[in-house]
Amino acid sequence: MTTMISSSSAMSKGDASGPDGYAYFADRRKRVDQFIDHHFTWPGTLHLHSAAFGWDVLRAPINVILSPVLVLTRIVAIVCRRIRLPAIANWLAARRILLPTAVSRRVEALIATDLLVLPMSQGAAACDPCALSRAVLAAPQFRELIRKRADAAEVQVLGQRIADALGDYAGTRSAVAEMTTGLVTLTVGAFVFQALTPGMISMAPGVADAMAQTTAIAEFPMGQTIGGLWYGMFPTGASPLFFAASVTILIMIGSVFAAFAGVLADPIQSRLGIHRRRLMRLIDTLEVELCGSGDKPFAVREHYYARLWDLWDIVGSAFRLFRN
Repeated sequence: MTTMISSSSAMSKGDASGPDGYAYFADRRKRVDQFIDHHFTWPGTLHLHSAAFGWDVLRAPINVILSPVLVLTRIVAIVCRRIRLPAIANWLAARRILLPTAVSRRVEALIATDLLVLPMSQGAAACDPCALSRAVLAAPQFRELIRKRADAAEVQVLGQRIADALGDYAGTRSAVAEMTTGLVTLTVGAFVFQALTPGMISMAPGVADAMAQTTAIAEFPMGQTIGGLWYGMFPTGASPLFFAASVTILIMIGSVFAAFAGVLADPIQSRLGIHRRRLMRLIDTLEVELCGSGDKPFAVREHYYARLWDLWDIVGSAFRLFRN
């Protein structure tokens, strides 16, 4: 990693970025594939997710709850920008709704140091939320571009907008983790319950019924063998208590899985080119912020896809409920 940083740093200093900065970003695009191979395939992603041991297991389910709020604020920001209320749109777009996880902090730091070659240590990015914006303003490759800004206040806003774009990029990982968890539950439901279970809500009835059946057989007064035969002919349904317990347990399991879902998702996304396209979008946003008009915020598309997945889960569960 040190070799990568030092070699890239030597390239990006001095005249390498060019007077307008476009050459710098062109070179960053050339290094995207190397960055992905180093950090988003095995064993790089395993090292990345070693940071998830700890509080990330609790932050993951909270971010699942907050994700719809994030989507709502982004939609309202788009509407405000269309009706020419840029101040409100920019304020909404700058809200970081999701809790920063240790993994997302590490991703931000890796992009800043390995891909963008900003003067910042990875430890500083993890401990100080303002370190990223300060590193942007202190980067020698951005010095001439920053000098063109009108005043110090505009410069500070620029640094924060770039830091927010990196934060939004890292935040998309929570949405991808949700969808990865959904794909796993879909697979488990198909094999175990012979049903479509795109989420924990739709899987809960099958788990609750299985728990109720197992408990009833174990408590059958004439023994488990006869109990198995009896409840095989006359299945028992789950009580509301069993259903609530199933939902709680599944959410806890799902939150733990979501914290580490990137270990499975990263190599697949790397192979499919998803990581590359997402990083290219990020670089496009940073280029517009520094060299252009600054009116191209990073698009958090993955959160919209995750909400569509949730909608499928809810509608499917409601359909099965009313059908029964």
